[in-house]
Amino acid sequence: MVILGIDPGYATVGYGVLEYKNGRFRVMDYGAVTTPAGVDFPSRLQMIYEGITELCERFHPDCMSVEELFFNTNITTGIQVGHARGVILLAAKMKGVPSFEYTPLQVKQSVVGYGRAEKHQVMEMTRQLLHLERIPRPDDAADALALAICHAHSSKSNLLGLKI
Repeated sequence: MVILGIDPGYATVGYGVLEYKNGRFRVMDYGAVTTPAGVDFPSRLQMIYEGITELCERFHPDCMSVEELFFNTNITTGIQVGHARGVILLAAKMKGVPSFEYTPLQVKQSVVGYGRAEKHQVMEMTRQLLHLERIPRPDDAADALALAICHAHSSKSNLLGLKI
């Protein structure tokens, strides 16, 4: 199974592509789709759409794992990220890639085993699980890889009839 993990944003969209086979991970690629500041917002959304579409065409993922929107104190940023998530989900749908959404708590629980884990703990465990020499950069890419790991663990549990 090829999983495209996505950490949504509108300036930086982290992505991580994993192959999950026989309980083992193989990192295929990771990085970020970026949009420059100063460009009008609709153009940024178009760049995100095109970037996700290109990833789907290049890697032919079986599914996409996306972080659910988490509102903090800045509601304007949250709304803009929500727009970006919509474009990301649309790009996957247009390419026939089923998408699955996970909360930050679910990702932390799946990767670290503790839903209140700190960000650095998730990043380090992601590095260890994927046998990488260093934590992936940018942070958004590491988060996207953690989302892909979460889906692999969740889909395995679902196949066994277990609930996370």
